[in-house]
Amino acid sequence: MTRYARSLPPSYFDERYANNLDPWEFETSDYERAKYVATLDALPRSRYSSALEVGCSIGVLTEALAKRSDALVSLDLAARALTRARDRCRDLSHVRFELAQVPGQWPDGTFDLILLSEVVYYLDAADVTRLAHRVRGCLRPGGDVVLVHWTGETHYPLTGDEATERFMAGADDFLRTQHQTRSDKYRLDVLVCRERRL
Repeated sequence: MTRYARSLPPSYFDERYANNLDPWEFETSDYERAKYVATLDALPRSRYSSALEVGCSIGVLTEALAKRSDALVSLDLAARALTRARDRCRDLSHVRFELAQVPGQWPDGTFDLILLSEVVYYLDAADVTRLAHRVRGCLRPGGDVVLVHWTGETHYPLTGDEATERFMAGADDFLRTQHQTRSDKYRLDVLVCRERRL
């Protein structure tokens, strides 16, 4: 399988959403449903004051994460997906959506939770390192970072394992691993901000 060498551009996602509003079956897949439950169960706290979700897509996980957050900022680089996410969460006034291509674009504010679910492997290695620096700049002391990634082969710049390990290497001076889980299809890593950064 030939892989993309560089971070995937917005056009990659725009093409997918142009043909199908749910190209990854977030609304209907048993795999996605079980993974969402595992992701929410893995969160170290029952509630967060300010959460950031990178790569919210059509907002299925956003809607559930909003129940655990006083304020939630959800990013995606596909305008059509964000429109669907906004519609899904239209009654949730504490959720804010932003069109952004990370790591170059990043929201203002600080967060006690940053969720990176099925998104880091769309970046090349250099952008994953930049993403770790972005997270460092806005994660509150003691805050949590949760990564969830499919571990099968892809045509993306990195596999789920490569993306997660690259991110963790770029963040090892301020994050420590609290919990790791691996299923037959995905890995879930919970990282916590060190109180004293190295």
